[in-house]
Amino acid sequence: MIHSPRRERGSDDARPLSRPRAVIFDWDNTLIDSWSAIQDAQNHTLVAFDMRPWTMEETRQRVRGSMRETYPTLFGDKWEEAGKVFHSRFMERHLENMVPLPDAEDMLATLSEVGLYLAVVSNKKGDLLRTEVAHLNWSRYFSRVVGAQDAVRDKPSPEPVMLALDGSNIASRDDVWFVGDTDVDLECAVRAGCVPVLLRETAPEAKEFVDYPPVVHVSGCLTLSKVLQTL
Repeated sequence: MIHSPRRERGSDDARPLSRPRAVIFDWDNTLIDSWSAIQDAQNHTLVAFDMRPWTMEETRQRVRGSMRETYPTLFGDKWEEAGKVFHSRFMERHLENMVPLPDAEDMLATLSEVGLYLAVVSNKKGDLLRTEVAHLNWSRYFSRVVGAQDAVRDKPSPEPVMLALDGSNIASRDDVWFVGDTDVDLECAVRAGCVPVLLRETAPEAKEFVDYPPVVHVSGCLTLSKVLQTL
């Protein structure tokens, strides 16, 4: 369902939503379910460095930023070595564990057919991300696929969004919706001047996104597709 049909960031910005010219998607757990693959690779890496493996709940809570943003805190000066361990394990298993979310491909096909500019901005390493997109034969839907380390900085920096829009002649703000499932996605959207859209089954809790609240919440890909077609 739509969480908010109007903007709520001040009376000067309380305008009805209009159909954007571009939609930028997060990847993991916005378009595909990759938690099993992520947890497997993360726990393999933690155990390799004599650290306690995480539960699935911990994995969902703690995997937010990109590797170069989070691994130095977790592994200290060995973070690059840990990143290689993760990358190797993930490459072995990620394609077999990757599952598209319900209605994701139908949504992408529909939005592409109506002429929206579609792109991906993810904190998954760029080469892995593009391998997964190609594996699903979804490259045809996206004008740009931007992953971690493709831009100077990763999400929540706005720079990957600017890279995703480069050459499109589309500005941010009302013309671009950024769709994701985490606080990092919403922060990135706001900092880039896009309309922040939360895509997940559960509605946001009262104090969950205080600094960067979503303008729109949809429970799934089919709902998002219908919302965009009716604007």
